[in-house]
Amino acid sequence: MARTVALGDRAPLARFELNPAQTIIVGFAAIILVGASLLTLPIASAAGQSTPFLTALFTATSAVCVTGLVVVDTATHYSLFGQLIILALIQLGGLGYMTAATLMALIVGRRVGLRERIMLQEANNLYTMGGVVRFTRNVVLITAGIEALGAVLLSLRFIPQMGVGRGVYFAVFHSISAFNNAGFDLMGGFRSLTAYAQDLPVNLIVAALIIVGGLGFIVLTDIGFHRRRLSLHSRIVLTTSGALIALGVALIVLLEYSNPGTLEPLAPLQRLLAAFFQSVTPRTAGFNTVDVGQLREPTLMLLIALMFIGASPGGTGGGIKTTTFVAPMAVIISMLRGRPDPELFRRRLPPVVIYKAVTIALVALAFVVTMGTALSFIDRIDFVPALFEVTSAFGTVGLSTGITPQLSAAGRVLIMLTIFTGRVGLLTVAFALTRRQQAMNYRFPEERILVG
Repeated sequence: MARTVALGDRAPLARFELNPAQTIIVGFAAIILVGASLLTLPIASAAGQSTPFLTALFTATSAVCVTGLVVVDTATHYSLFGQLIILALIQLGGLGYMTAATLMALIVGRRVGLRERIMLQEANNLYTMGGVVRFTRNVVLITAGIEALGAVLLSLRFIPQMGVGRGVYFAVFHSISAFNNAGFDLMGGFRSLTAYAQDLPVNLIVAALIIVGGLGFIVLTDIGFHRRRLSLHSRIVLTTSGALIALGVALIVLLEYSNPGTLEPLAPLQRLLAAFFQSVTPRTAGFNTVDVGQLREPTLMLLIALMFIGASPGGTGGGIKTTTFVAPMAVIISMLRGRPDPELFRRRLPPVVIYKAVTIALVALAFVVTMGTALSFIDRIDFVPALFEVTSAFGTVGLSTGITPQLSAAGRVLIMLTIFTGRVGLLTVAFALTRRQQAMNYRFPEERILVG
């Protein structure tokens, strides 16, 4: 009898057990709410007054989701305490709360259980649970090492300009923000890095941090341990990232070369440097060295495309990811060549990968267009700036044409939802809201339809 009661007592609790996707969403939401609550405190404000909760919530959402869109100036609105809270939220968001929780468990000597390993696998887009704890440890070490190196290099530039204390603080803040593709800055006046448009060291250091953070920890680990024989995933990521940056540079120079509001006032080599940085930053970073609001409409559409593609799986950036973009391209190329299977680097891609990539791309496209249309309608904004803002939010980029501070309360909520969805992933949200279907042990008869 006692055994029956015990089983009956456990059954109702099992119904409320969260699956990995739900746990990830709840974890991110909890960190955002805690961060927003701290940012509302008077001590977090430079003026010593409480920040409105919606403003604090927007900032916390943008920080945890490593986006960089802001409705108040980080440098002037928040105190040192507030800025450190934002920096902590960026670091937690970039690593992922499951990685941070696992690190704490390892520090205190607690065993990482099966459920935690499953959630780590889900959060890091890994195929198996084998070595997931070791992978997490490597993620933390790689992050700490790269951020420290970036801070040292930036401090060499900032200390002569700002003094030791301020220079080191700015170097640490911007190194963490850049590697995590967050886009938050302390330059003031919503100017981002426009004052450093002609500064070669700052441009190259920040761009390198953005690129490395966007490659993904899987690729960084592969480069570190298997550089002589990279996996197919790493080769695709590195090739696609390089191609997108090069294409972006060429098109930005072509489109903005004679624009007096962006590249025209710069010397030829400085124009190339600015175009390079603007090609890198839509890969979900959010920093800018030219005024985005002055860019021509074709350039904005180019940046929208780059922001939509975003970074690579397992990294600190957002977007649909480079591999998701390439997989359907492989299908198109194979079809044009008359080959039966999609192939990349002499390897055949399995159908499940193609299905997942097409699903993510099409659902994301529909989501971004719908949210852009909604924002345009709600706040009476032209469609292209609204689409740019929404794509920046979805891709966790942080670039803006300058409309973010003017958004209505409804517009800010819409952008927050878009940021959150972009960070956790559309499929994660879908799996959290629905139960995963069981694999069927039968297949329906095949019949062709006419296409084209």
